[in-house]
Formats: sequence, structure tokens, C-alpha cells
Amino acid sequence: MIFRKVSNWPTWNWQSQWEEMERLRRQMGLLTEGLAGRPSTEPSAGVFPLMNVTEDKDNYYVRAELPGIKADALDISITGDSLSISGERKIPEEQENAKYHRRERESGKFSRILRLPSQVDTNKVEATATDGILKVMLPKSEEAKPKQITVRGE
Repeated sequence: MIFRKVSNWPTWNWQSQWEEMERLRRQMGLLTEGLAGRPSTEPSAGVFPLMNVTEDKDNYYVRAELPGIKADALDISITGDSLSISGERKIPEEQENAKYHRRERESGKFSRILRLPSQVDTNKVEATATDGILKVMLPKSEEAKPKQITVRGE
């Protein structure tokens, strides 16, 4: 940010002028978040589960963090180029008169749909869950695999 002093601008309370501008900037930010449909008063939980997606020549690999969720509580489906992971995270309730100092772990249903760059062979998909990490191997369909083209000389 560039600051320029205006010649007739009073120099007393110079710092408070910038503090007021910063306060106005924060208020405008809150206003625009509200207009965009994101209520600023409620904390956002973020995207769950967190995923990494990689690929090699033959497969896509999805690794998702699902701490505390058992494999039989997950519903995974694949359709063409979309992978859907859903389930429910259950966290044991605290005592009835428990007083929270911080509450960041939430329970409830979740669903996440991931679009892959190309079609996969749905008959060969494999999934395993170990130590809170879901690993899904999605073989690429034959049409999606790169093909070597031979160039003939004349």
C-alpha cells in the first residue's frame, strides 16, 4: 500500500485515521461475505474429508483422511468419472453437565463428490481403510489411458 501525505491534511491523530480506514475495510469485508451467502458469524468447518488425488499411467489414487470412522460406516460409489464418499462421523457425547473450553470436533453426516479427469473402470475399483486413511485405487478405463502412436516414415 502506498501512503501519500496531503499538504493541507491535519497531522494530529494521523495514526487514528489509518485505524479508522482499517476498521472500515474489515466492516466491508464482513458485509461482502454476508452478501456472498457466507455468514461471517458462524465458523466454517471446511471441507471434509481432506483428500489427495494422484495418478500414474494406469490408475488414479485417492487418499482421504477419515479419523475415527470405521470402514463399514462409509458409502463409496463411482459413476463414470465421479467418486462419491459419504458416511457419518459419530463422536461420543460428553457428560451432560460438561463445560466446553474448546469444541472443534464435530459429528454428523458428510458427503463429498470428487470429479476425476477421465472415466474409470468401475469393475476394478479397490478401497481400503487403515488407521483413519481411506485409500481408493481407480483404474483408468482403456479409452482414458495414453496410447503410443507409431509414426511411419515415407
